[in-house]
Amino acid sequence: MGAIDGILEKPFRGERLELEDIVRLLESDEVEKIGYAAHRMMLRLHPEFPLTTFVVGRNINYSNVCDTHCLFCAFARPKGHPEAYVLTREEILEKVRELVDVGGTEVLMQGGTHPDLGIAFYEDLLRTIKRHYPNVHLHSLSVVEVRRMAERDGLSVHDVLRRLKAAGLDSLPGAGAEILDDRTRLFVSRKKGSWRLWIETMEAAHEVGLHTTATMVIGLGESLEERALHLLRLRDSQDRARARGFTGYLAFILWTFQPEHTRLALLGYDSRVSPEEYLKNVAVARLALDNIPNFQASWVTMGPEIGVRSLDYGINDMGSTMMEENVVSAAGTVHAVTTNYLIDLIRSAGRLPAQRNTFYEILRVFSPGEYAERDFVYQAHKA
Repeated sequence: MGAIDGILEKPFRGERLELEDIVRLLESDEVEKIGYAAHRMMLRLHPEFPLTTFVVGRNINYSNVCDTHCLFCAFARPKGHPEAYVLTREEILEKVRELVDVGGTEVLMQGGTHPDLGIAFYEDLLRTIKRHYPNVHLHSLSVVEVRRMAERDGLSVHDVLRRLKAAGLDSLPGAGAEILDDRTRLFVSRKKGSWRLWIETMEAAHEVGLHTTATMVIGLGESLEERALHLLRLRDSQDRARARGFTGYLAFILWTFQPEHTRLALLGYDSRVSPEEYLKNVAVARLALDNIPNFQASWVTMGPEIGVRSLDYGINDMGSTMMEENVVSAAGTVHAVTTNYLIDLIRSAGRLPAQRNTFYEILRVFSPGEYAERDFVYQAHKA
């Protein structure tokens, strides 16, 4: 029996991976073996295999003004910068209309921490979109935006989340987790605060009736132990959600740091994560996070081909078609995936493509030779 075989069998014996187990797997070079175990775990959680899902969605960055100053961000601009913007309601509604016209259902709307925008701005924005497009799912904003609203307007985080939900917010994305350990986190994004604040905000969202997603960014100079701690802290948080009857985190997405045009790169942090490292980390996460049902592929940072490969490493979902993307593309990484291209990618892996909504409910299964009647042109780095 190999050095990691006993660890890989633990989840199938009803045992959970511990910190030392996760670090051992992350240290291992037996990527294919780890991937096979993760695929087994995915099959246990998703008996509907070979169905592989995706959502037709659009990223809308309503503003790029931000005073949080994360070292890994190439998108943000300070207030007053010649490239700074805040989209008008008309511009945002036009983007949502374009999404709806191609059968899209999900809007991932995020910006930075604009010092002049309080909760009333966001309530009006959410209500405006819902008034015109009531069936669009607003999977929008982020922990740092929520906490900024609370600080700026003298509200509790729970009150902010309740008001946003009443205005039309449907779920809260996992943006801003980075690495849930303070050594790395407070170096790359000091103003976002400790990892505990991120977890507390997510758990507040669960308490007010919002489901969320969870993310992780690797390649920021974090240790393997910090990666393992990130996974365990997410698993513990999901345990608390489930114990209270909440959906909690419906999906997990692992991203890789894109260094181009960032201040971290200027400081010498230019460690692009290799495809093998990404696939290994995804697989280890699938084995460790036994209570988060869905894993999305990170084709946005790794490219469509690696996204397809990840379907053999514990991934069950190809994520959003993302007909527009501005943040990662600002760091020089641009990958275009339209609905029909994504259908072809899923088929190339021997899977059956299915369009879902943000709740992972199946909207349509694409039979062999069948494609979406309406597709779109990908738009990158477009205000």
